[in-house]
Amino acid sequence: MIQYNIQIGEDMEKIINAIINLFSGFMGIKYGKEILVFIISLMPILELRGGLLAATLLKVEPAVAYIISIVGNALPVPFILLFIKKILDWMGKSKVKFFKKIVKVLEGKVEKNKNKIEKYGYLGLILFVGIPLPGTGAWTGCLLAALLDMNRKKSFICILLGIIMASIIMMILSYGILGNLI
Repeated sequence: MIQYNIQIGEDMEKIINAIINLFSGFMGIKYGKEILVFIISLMPILELRGGLLAATLLKVEPAVAYIISIVGNALPVPFILLFIKKILDWMGKSKVKFFKKIVKVLEGKVEKNKNKIEKYGYLGLILFVGIPLPGTGAWTGCLLAALLDMNRKKSFICILLGIIMASIIMMILSYGILGNLI
């Protein structure tokens, strides 16, 4: 079992360490660390932020980590924009209470952030995805855009711009500040 100890936010650190340990078998293969960064960047909640933090912990070359994290975070965006409403409709009509509970939580998240996006439009979407705070990111941005019936093509471009903005901020934090601590 591999353990990386660094203070990057207790919950985020626990999640990233758990994922690194879960996929520790990748460490023995060529590009295993990079694959792990890609997998983490694909995941909701962790996304690019988690990928870049993991890359720092795994000592992945910054330029490589940057590209992998952006690609990993951006890859699910068009699929989420296309299918999330249909999936949520299906889950909401399901007899499975757990699915209905997830839909309620996600709708609450949209309702909470709806005013920010509606007030600033597509610029608000870029900022929402681009400022790396808990509960923001590409996955939530896609959810907001889809449920607010925003244009998919414009939303896709704005979310990509937000991902790039978040990647710059996270590179400074991960490889600048955290990189100096490691």
